[in-house]
Amino acid sequence: MSTQQITIELPKPVMRQLMRIAAATHQSIESLVAQSVLSNLPPSVDNAPSELQTDLLAMQGMGVEELYAIAQAQTEPAQHNRHTELLQKNEVELLTPEERQELSALRQSADHLMLRKAYAWSLLRWRGQKIPALADLPVSV
Repeated sequence: MSTQQITIELPKPVMRQLMRIAAATHQSIESLVAQSVLSNLPPSVDNAPSELQTDLLAMQGMGVEELYAIAQAQTEPAQHNRHTELLQKNEVELLTPEERQELSALRQSADHLMLRKAYAWSLLRWRGQKIPALADLPVSV
């Protein structure tokens, strides 16, 4: 990986902490700073489906309330019911080509919703917002 130099000023307590950690872990201060910066950036969208990357990047500019709305979004009940119906039908009999295509589209839609929700939660966490425990999240339809 190529590098680029940047000069920053750090408060003395932060610098002392970095020096202690560097000595204790036998790492350079530069690698610790790079590791800290990398671990504190918003999640990368590089591994997301290409059709969602622009949408996910746009979420980085959204306000907290918008992100909470996405994070708490639910599948429409009719869409959820149809998805369940097709999954159950697929277990006992063959789906028609149209039903297979519909099931695939519903699965992709659900996957995209879950990815957008997860990304919204991760952005909220990155911004220092409290993330509820799994048990405290609303139950999906």
